[in-house]
Amino acid sequence: MAKDEAKGLLKSEELYKYILETSVYPREPAPLKELRNITHNHPQAGMATAPDAGQLMEMLLNLVNARKTIEVGVFTGYSLLLTALTLPEDGKVIAIDMSRDSYEIGLPVIKKAGVEHKIDFRESEALPALDELLNDKANEGGFDFAFVDADKVNYWNYHERLMRLIKVGGIIVYDNTLWGGSVAEPDSITPEWRKEVKKTTLELNKKLSADERVQISHAALGDGITICRRLY
Repeated sequence: MAKDEAKGLLKSEELYKYILETSVYPREPAPLKELRNITHNHPQAGMATAPDAGQLMEMLLNLVNARKTIEVGVFTGYSLLLTALTLPEDGKVIAIDMSRDSYEIGLPVIKKAGVEHKIDFRESEALPALDELLNDKANEGGFDFAFVDADKVNYWNYHERLMRLIKVGGIIVYDNTLWGGSVAEPDSITPEWRKEVKKTTLELNKKLSADERVQISHAALGDGITICRRLY
């Protein structure tokens, strides 16, 4: 069993553990629990979607009656599996990641859960894959939901493409938009390895706040998630 660790910004480990044990883990499907525990042993386990953020994503998928979704950045597939479990039997998620190796860590669990047929995995950089989707005019406004957890410097480039792919009323969720809390701290105490992404994250958050095409909610779940609902 994976150790309870606050991936998020709550200062109290005990409070985060309380949220997980009271509201998240009792409702977490067995396949997700299994994949979370497998991923816990990965050297880059911190890249996985926080389970409390995943719980909110499940609700959002249900609220928009999602049938067709896009995932940019897959890693071992926790959020991907969550999406596939939530979609109806004829639902489809296009999953884009440069590394099939990471995806294959979670693939046995996905197969066992009986949802592999809902996943269209594309081993590719995200921008070319999104542009390929846009080459087919039928895809414009053809998706209900998107989740983005990939290279942070391209988030705004993804946003402009996803705004054409997601339907009016559809939702785009961006992960890591508080970047370990560094967005609100002086550069002098920000670790060097965080600084480049901190800069682009600050720019992204400013642009999303000013984007009148979307309704937004910036939630302190996981490493910060920003929920965008397309208005027009």
